[in-house]
Amino acid sequence: MIDLRSDTVTRPTPAMLAAMSMADTGDDVYAEDPTVNALEDRVAGVLGHEAGLFTVTGSLANMLGVRSWVRPGEELLCEAQAHVVRAELGAHGVWHGVTTRTWSHPRGLLDVEAVRRMLSPQAGPYLVSTAAVSVENTHNFAGGTVQPLNDLRALRQLVQDTGVRLHLDGARLWNAHVATGVDLRTYGELFDTVSVCLSKGLGAPVGSVLVGPRDAIASARQWRKRMGGGWRQAGVLAAAGLYALDHHVERLAEDHANARILAAAIHSVDPHAVDTNMVLVDVAPSGMSAPELAERARADGVLVSAVSRHLVRLTTHLDVTADDCRKAGEVLARLLR
Repeated sequence: MIDLRSDTVTRPTPAMLAAMSMADTGDDVYAEDPTVNALEDRVAGVLGHEAGLFTVTGSLANMLGVRSWVRPGEELLCEAQAHVVRAELGAHGVWHGVTTRTWSHPRGLLDVEAVRRMLSPQAGPYLVSTAAVSVENTHNFAGGTVQPLNDLRALRQLVQDTGVRLHLDGARLWNAHVATGVDLRTYGELFDTVSVCLSKGLGAPVGSVLVGPRDAIASARQWRKRMGGGWRQAGVLAAAGLYALDHHVERLAEDHANARILAAAIHSVDPHAVDTNMVLVDVAPSGMSAPELAERARADGVLVSAVSRHLVRLTTHLDVTADDCRKAGEVLARLLR
């Protein structure tokens, strides 16, 4: 099988497994795991923040980041297809009483003017007050699109002196960095909290890191424990993250190139519209639904992800080659015809 469902399906490389087996460990609930501490400090430093917190998933990191700024009954603004409102099972409302309002953009991009119109800090006793804005970079369900740096800077300027905080869902921020050359610190310092995943493009088996101000991360650590997310000798997993940071960031350029190869092989997708490691395919002209195409592709040895009734998402990653992408593209082109 050529598995293009997600970049979460990768398996640790032999060298990563070796690093995990040699990890120095301690009890992370007591903040005594040296490898976890090293990972948290390193990611915080790279993103220009004071402290970091290692979490089991990106969803948990986002929940803790948003909870840092949004109290029960307050609102978070975000794009309508953002992961925090579409793919985290309503957790922000279920656990923390967060409400949301959204803007829409065909490529999942930040719309600063829409945020300006929606922004309602300190709305008084009868309306919902805006406490934070979340931006996703790269944007998953829009096909790995990269947020323009100038728009992010404009958003930072917009909320300045309003009390509204900014959270960056940077699950694939590494991809944005490699695709644009924009320094990770430049992205990170525009936001009050940032979450980044190690288990997607970087190929680690588990884990994300939330970074932000020291007091916010201390509170998030307590909430992580309260929600059952404390873990003990997690250094064996943190070691995989450190290895990934050393060896798997710059190679993301290969995934981006392979995604364009894949798009070109399908013919109905413009390779120049591919920002990073994702390709979105509209299957409606074929007369099939996305689930139907996914089922037929599986029968021909290609796994894809149906993300809506008529959209299929293909994701390149560490475990697929350029040749795999050509073969998969040919299979999909034939099925779409």
